[in-house]
Amino acid sequence: MAEQNLLLTPIKIGTKTVPNRFAINAMECCDADADGNPTDSTYARYEKIFEGEAGFINLEAITVQYDYISREHQLSIMPRNEKALAKFVKHLKAINPNNVFVLQLTHSGEISEPHFSKRCRVTETPLYGYEDAELIGADETDKIIDMFVESSKIAHAIGADGVDLKFCHGYLGSQILRPFNSHNWKYGGAWENRRRFAFDMTERVVKEVNDPNFIVGSKVSIFEGFPGGQGTAGPDSSLMDLTESIDLIKGLEERGATYILQSAGSPSHTLALSQTDRKIPDHGYFHHYFQKVCRDNLRPETVVIGSDYTIYRDGKQPFQAVRPEKNTLDFWGNKNIREGIVDMVCLGRQSFADPYVPKKFREGKQGEIKWCTACDNCIEFLIRQEHVGCAVYNKPYTERMKEIRAEKGNLKEKHT
Repeated sequence: MAEQNLLLTPIKIGTKTVPNRFAINAMECCDADADGNPTDSTYARYEKIFEGEAGFINLEAITVQYDYISREHQLSIMPRNEKALAKFVKHLKAINPNNVFVLQLTHSGEISEPHFSKRCRVTETPLYGYEDAELIGADETDKIIDMFVESSKIAHAIGADGVDLKFCHGYLGSQILRPFNSHNWKYGGAWENRRRFAFDMTERVVKEVNDPNFIVGSKVSIFEGFPGGQGTAGPDSSLMDLTESIDLIKGLEERGATYILQSAGSPSHTLALSQTDRKIPDHGYFHHYFQKVCRDNLRPETVVIGSDYTIYRDGKQPFQAVRPEKNTLDFWGNKNIREGIVDMVCLGRQSFADPYVPKKFREGKQGEIKWCTACDNCIEFLIRQEHVGCAVYNKPYTERMKEIRAEKGNLKEKHT
């Protein structure tokens, strides 16, 4: 008798049971309209993702304040967007009502793009490269928490299943949490101050939305991979110390989070840690350790969703020391679920290459999957503030990439 494929088994997230262990990561695509509403391009992308049958879908980073954005055509969730977003969610839920659909709420802070946005920072000493960001204090930060709460209420009102309060990838949540935020103020200095931003926000969202069926969770960079980043031993230390990361996820759980979406790195600083570079695919194994740290420190019912599974595909990456058949998405997804390392596996770049992976697994058509090559052309589109898609399998994006490089030359630095 064939062994059961654990990737196709149901799991309960909050009060809802979904049919499989596949999740789709939040992937920004720069295709909203001038007011931050979904466009036809946004609809087309998510229609395919919903048809693809993933159990958990995380809407790309959607800003709670349009004054501070990192993408020129970024989705927005403010009162002006409520009607358009309600239509969007209703349309997608009609395609597949059997998944959990959460909206990843964000604020870009210091990594906002200064060509079309303001930048703000929370550290008296600017992080290198962000010296032009304006310092904000406790009053402004309190108002940003208010915006996250208001946007969470909008998400609930429009029919989303929940929210992802973003504490990862160098956005404002990370900027406040990291040890580099070392000066003493309401949300800085001692860890008890730095964690207050995340804890107060989560507590307020759960209390003020006041619906046990509304799912609240967070994507967290367990280790950012640079001195003073999340998961380091101090403001100028490069040493990994996950004490604060563990306390963070446990505190989020205590305040009502029903899932933690594990991540690492910051695409603006340590991109290859966030999503493994195909030249060194073995670095993807680090994420398994971070997932195990989460799983070991949370209650069994709190779902741990693990990032960076795209790199394994069908084993056709230049891994070392391991046979190809033991370095596939199928192999590692099943092994890590079976061994209690993770509960669900998240696909990011792979969702551009082929959003139908979960459905093809269910139908036994893995041989028909268009596997992501990890070429990172999609990231290049993002860096260049272009609509994002797969330049390997989608001809319009292939042609657009050729045009961009003819006009602007090759990309000099690969970070967002």
